[in-house]
Amino acid sequence: MKSKVNSIFALIAIVGLSAFTAAVKPVTYTVDAAKSTITWAAKKVTGAHNGTVSLKSGTLSVDGKSVKGGSFVIDMTTIKDADGSAKLEGHLKADDFFGTEKFPTSTFVITKVAGVGSKLLVTGNLTLKGITKPLTFPASVTVNADGTVSALAGKIIVDRTKYDIKYGSKSFFDTIGDKAIDDNFEIGVKLVAAQ
Repeated sequence: MKSKVNSIFALIAIVGLSAFTAAVKPVTYTVDAAKSTITWAAKKVTGAHNGTVSLKSGTLSVDGKSVKGGSFVIDMTTIKDADGSAKLEGHLKADDFFGTEKFPTSTFVITKVAGVGSKLLVTGNLTLKGITKPLTFPASVTVNADGTVSALAGKIIVDRTKYDIKYGSKSFFDTIGDKAIDDNFEIGVKLVAAQ
């Protein structure tokens, strides 16, 4: 009889604990666009360019110290060249590249996060010029002492030709010679988010 009672209590404890665990939901953190940065870098045969673009908005879904999801909106109209070339900035905003008049924003939506802490592999869908493609990259997330969350992805490689950005691509114009621009460009992201 005593073992039956103990078994019943044990079963109640397990059911109660599993119900409590299932009730825990990830917390949504809002990304502080002013404290967050996005950098870009692109190479060509005769050199390279780099600069910034601003984050418009974003959220991170955090469960304890793990990121479970998130989504971000990038303001493509803010693209800047680090050397301050108005000509280059105008060309990047033109239809040859990002077509910011028609596509003023780009988005990234996280679909999967593998790993924990400083060794994450983030997968999501990047929408650029109205075209959505999957993208996977390494990242790290830190829950700070002040309750904010910092997320860092230092090297996100994007193949621009998948988003119909073919200008200067040797993959499409084989006679372009030393005017060729690499198909891939790099994005670096540093996010700061708070509840």
